[in-house]
Amino acid sequence: MSTITYTAADQDQARSKAHFQITGIWPGLFLTTLVACAAYGVHLLPVVSTFSPLILAILLGMIFHNVVGTPASAKPGVTFSLRRILRFAIIMLGLQLTAMQIGEVGATGIAIIAVTLAATFLFTGWFGRVMGIDPKLAQLIGAGTSVCGASAVIATNTVTDAHDEDVAYAVACVTVFGSIAMFAYPTLGTLLHLDPRAYGLWAGSSIHEIAQVVAAAFQEGRQAGEFGTIAKLSRVMLLAPLVIALGVAAARHRSGTSSARAPMPWFVLGFIAMIALNSVVTIPPEAKSVIVSVTTFLLTMALAAMGLETDIAKLYAKGLRPLAVGAVASVFISVLSLTLIKLTS
Repeated sequence: MSTITYTAADQDQARSKAHFQITGIWPGLFLTTLVACAAYGVHLLPVVSTFSPLILAILLGMIFHNVVGTPASAKPGVTFSLRRILRFAIIMLGLQLTAMQIGEVGATGIAIIAVTLAATFLFTGWFGRVMGIDPKLAQLIGAGTSVCGASAVIATNTVTDAHDEDVAYAVACVTVFGSIAMFAYPTLGTLLHLDPRAYGLWAGSSIHEIAQVVAAAFQEGRQAGEFGTIAKLSRVMLLAPLVIALGVAAARHRSGTSSARAPMPWFVLGFIAMIALNSVVTIPPEAKSVIVSVTTFLLTMALAAMGLETDIAKLYAKGLRPLAVGAVASVFISVLSLTLIKLTS
């Protein structure tokens, strides 16, 4: 029988690795915090005071990343802000909502979300074939556009097994077009004379990333923001069924059975748990005010991180055809969801 021995050098190496994993996120956390604070500062200027710190944070982050460049040492912390802090902030956002408000989405709202998601994903795949791009890349763009941006792209790739550059392209594509929607929706909502509920449902059912929905929806007020967040999270819950369906379809073209599993959006469960808690426990107004402020700042950090990861140059790496697919898919989901909302209101 053989035994495995660990030397002092091995132990030192393990400790050094653990130390790096813990401390490696701090440069990025500092950078996202700095950008978030800058967004709050810029928000005080009269010319841009109409824009929320959330929108300003992603804009400042994009400018910094594409002009100066995000340092390599900051990447782990930026990713941590975009993934972990965003999800924690979404969980905390549940403390601002109650079960009674959730019921406001209704069967009609859920039906609009589901139909929009399915139609957009199928349309994107079809249009991708028309444009002659790789079917796997079209699926990634379709998932990111129809469900929840980068998270859906990464989750979908667990069953599509696309190339890394396809994943990077799809993430950059849905991030940029989602950001465009985030800036455009507040103005379009005003021009279309949408009430807070209709505007929130439109934003939540058609804008790509959760953070982008939060930024665009809250730009039109708290009621629109809360309803948009609820609608978006209802849409995120459909990610698992989509990935399962893609896994089943992929298994038909492979030998044996597919071992890919659909990722569970656990933060959505945390969000629901906080809503349940807020529905049965009365939180003092002073404490709730602090919670709202902290949650908003964490969301601003997450949006800053999104900007710091948005590389415009990646959109040109594979030419203009996939870019056209992403653009048309974004317009499709926006027009379809708005049409359904108008028809059922």
